[in-house]
Amino acid sequence: MNSRIPRIDQVTPGSARAAHITEGDKRARDLSKPLPSALSWTVLCAFGVTLAVVYVVADLPPWIPMAYLVMSVVTFVAYGVDKAAAKADRPRTSERMLLTLGLVGGWPGALAAQQMLRHKTRKRSFRRAFWSTVVLNTAVLAGLVYLAMTRLGVLDIPPIATPGLA
Repeated sequence: MNSRIPRIDQVTPGSARAAHITEGDKRARDLSKPLPSALSWTVLCAFGVTLAVVYVVADLPPWIPMAYLVMSVVTFVAYGVDKAAAKADRPRTSERMLLTLGLVGGWPGALAAQQMLRHKTRKRSFRRAFWSTVVLNTAVLAGLVYLAMTRLGVLDIPPIATPGLA
């Protein structure tokens, strides 16, 4: 049995599923057809290649791609936990938390999780907010790339001085 909540116009009146959905059910009104998965994978691959090229050409500090990698793994896990909670009818991870994780660099992991776990791909309001965080995050990254190219070394993390080792 498919556990997805159908849109109101997809429910046959009097059916078993009709008992679970009402005109006022916000989740039912906010569902839409997901974007093609090829689009998500293309965006993800293009970002990875672009980040790798910019890392070399702009001489980005290694903490930037590492931050994307770590945040992507954390975000992917958060989506997995939320998907499991949704299936088991347990308390969920808030959408605000998922969006925040994406905003701070975890959006590539979120995008992969959305496609691999088929989670958070149909709710129109979430998708709009998600893609807004992607645009904001990449704008910040563009600013960091600009700084790295115009002010050499400004993004480098200074070495940690260890007492007694000089």
